[in-house]
This record gives sequence, structure tokens and C-alpha cells, in this order.
Amino acid sequence: MAKFLTQDQIQEFRECFSLYDKTRKGKISTGDLITVMRCLGTKPTPGEVERHMLHHKIGRNSELDFSTFLTIIHRQQQQEDPEREIREAMLMADKEKRGYITATELRTKLTQMGEKLTNREVDELLRQANISPNGIVKYEDFIRAILLPPADY
Repeated sequence: MAKFLTQDQIQEFRECFSLYDKTRKGKISTGDLITVMRCLGTKPTPGEVERHMLHHKIGRNSELDFSTFLTIIHRQQQQEDPEREIREAMLMADKEKRGYITATELRTKLTQMGEKLTNREVDELLRQANISPNGIVKYEDFIRAILLPPADY
């Protein structure tokens, strides 16, 4: 796993993992797995955590060691690629393959499909991406704008 993660990442993961290692035996309970993963910035669903546990043959009321945890969190990080997910979703909406969709089309998709957003949330997203409510949304510009970290000032 060391070839996929930096020493800083491993140290950060170890520190968080140890906070949930209640018995100090180098293991956490499976019940704490989703919490630890979310504390470290991933967003697994309960179903995804269950699949990780099945893959590693870990029972629901078991424990897992740090090495197994590293493998699981690395796999979860690989799965979570928001840039690719957004691009694929926009490509599906762009039937003519123009490289953009209208803000109205985007609003419809975001408020009616998948994890539905409210109109207020869509307004905020368009505002952050500097797109007028009746404007066009170019994929690459939109992706870049919404994935930028917020200003820290």
C-alpha cells in the first residue's frame, strides 16, 4: 500500500485510526469504519462500506487492522473521482456532443435525478461557477469552477 499512499497520508490515516482503536490492539470495530473513513475525507455509503467488508471477508461485528483499513480507504479514494463523475454526467446530458449544456438543462438534471438538489442549491452552484441562470455551461469550465477549494480568507 505504501506505493500508492504518501508517508504523510499513512501518518494521517494512522492518527485517525488510532483515535477509534478503543482497546489499543491496533484494530477498530467495523461499526466505526464508516466514521473513520468520513473523518478522513471520503464519502462512502453504508452499502459501499459493506462491500469493502465483504471483499475482505470481515463480519459485521468484527474488527479490522490498520493494514486492511489502508487497503479499504485507498480503494474508496480511487472510487471517488468527482471530476470524472461530473464530466460523464454532463456528457450524458449533451446529446449533440457540443461541449456544453444550457443552465436550464443542468438545473433540470440536478433537481430531478440522482441525489436531487434544491433550486436554491442549484442557484448557489451556478453562482459559484459564474454562470447566469439562462447561460451555457461548458463542462471543463464548470468542473474547474466547482472543484476549486473555497477561498480561505
